[in-house]
Amino acid sequence: MNTKYLKRMTVYLAGMLILAFGISLNVKTGLGVSPIISVANCFSSILSLPIGDTTFVLYSVFVIIQIIIHIHLSRKNNDIKLRSLIIKDILQLPLSLVFTRIMNVFEIMIPQMNTLQDGFFSSMPGRITALAAAIVATGVGAAATLDMRLIPNPGDGIVQALSDLFKKETGFIKNVFDGINVSLTIIISLIARGHIIGIGIGTIIAFLGVGRVIAVFNHFLLQSLRKLV
Repeated sequence: MNTKYLKRMTVYLAGMLILAFGISLNVKTGLGVSPIISVANCFSSILSLPIGDTTFVLYSVFVIIQIIIHIHLSRKNNDIKLRSLIIKDILQLPLSLVFTRIMNVFEIMIPQMNTLQDGFFSSMPGRITALAAAIVATGVGAAATLDMRLIPNPGDGIVQALSDLFKKETGFIKNVFDGINVSLTIIISLIARGHIIGIGIGTIIAFLGVGRVIAVFNHFLLQSLRKLV
């Protein structure tokens, strides 16, 4: 294994850990779930199913959409290595199983802040501070894994595929995609339950902030990281 590839894998694995931490911390603030899993959380509540199961189904849909996009792009650009892209798309499914296990570890390690009896993180300022850290971690983790162009988390992989399709900056597409997920969650939950499920101030701030963190991260580090790819 050469030094360049080792550095690439290090950035990728670190990004995955940071991303899992960010998503888990977002939930633990008690201020609303992350936009990317809001739809899965909504169906989990409506159907009384484990959120891990509904998230895996959602990720499977994301993978199918990515395959369709990559087939479309390969027809327009003969230089695209379709077989390699589809293999990476399919490998996102076993990766998502590992990723959710890492999230389970953080689930155990991080306390539910809105149920704490005392301490800084039991207060609203403390929870807002944790939310800000979660947004930064989610954005940095997503950007680092995507920039390595290995196997992304399905939620980030579909953002990258849409970015390639529409030739728009990844942070912008992340904002739009998160907005679509939040909107779908609101519509589905209102129809099914008559009230909004899982959407809180943390969801809205994450929707606005994660894409911007990705944009800032790439502005300063993308050119350097591309040298590893």
